[in-house]
Amino acid sequence: MGVTPDGEHRFRLTLHYDGSDFLGWQLQPGDRTVQGEMEAVLERLTGLRRAVVAAGRTDRGVHAAGQVAAVTLPSTWTADDLHRALNALLPDDIWVESVHLVAPGFHPRYDALARSYRYRLGLSARASSPFHRRWCWPLAREVDPDLLHRAAALIPGERSFRAFAKAGQEARGERCRVGEARWNPWEDLGWDFHITADRFLHHMVRYLVGSMVEVARRRRSVEELEELLSDPGTPLRTSPPAPPEGLVLIRVHYPEAGSALH
Repeated sequence: MGVTPDGEHRFRLTLHYDGSDFLGWQLQPGDRTVQGEMEAVLERLTGLRRAVVAAGRTDRGVHAAGQVAAVTLPSTWTADDLHRALNALLPDDIWVESVHLVAPGFHPRYDALARSYRYRLGLSARASSPFHRRWCWPLAREVDPDLLHRAAALIPGERSFRAFAKAGQEARGERCRVGEARWNPWEDLGWDFHITADRFLHHMVRYLVGSMVEVARRRRSVEELEELLSDPGTPLRTSPPAPPEGLVLIRVHYPEAGSALH
């Protein structure tokens, strides 16, 4: 298992990173990206540029605590050796949780069944602390919890999310199947939004959160959100997207773990 026809090994990596100082995952010449840092370290280790493919291309400022990536390396490498070497050389804002040998055909994006994100909303003044504000939206405003829950309850199901995607995504299609969307308390600081879907459009979670927060602040109605979700042709527009700092990719689901969609 994991040996390619030319004798190389395919490895699956589970990554954590603080996206604050990255221009996102995807390699961008002249800019600091997670993929760029990963490939630069692997080049130091192997002497060759090795492509690192991820389950999803997180945007600028978005974090991960469960991103999955894959790379193919010479068969002299073991999973344990690669794990130790990567964590010894990667910058402090990237950490490899685990490395596993996988089948040669494993693809972290196309083999995934679903992805789960968390969005952290800070309502307490303490959310603006330097120990929190880099990883949440420090709104520090009152919201109606009942309206937050009512808004989230509208989201699960398979439908067009055209209204909640950044312009220019038509070629990717617009339908997604959301299995879970819920708000949980975040200690005494605010709320955590959890969402799992088979796919996500560009900025989709941030547009959903931005619109739900506007509903919970009574700046727009639950009925407007329902129309945005049920009618792709509505003239209504979503609220501005929530800032990227609060968004974390927390898990990518694969067949061996079972689908998280219900």
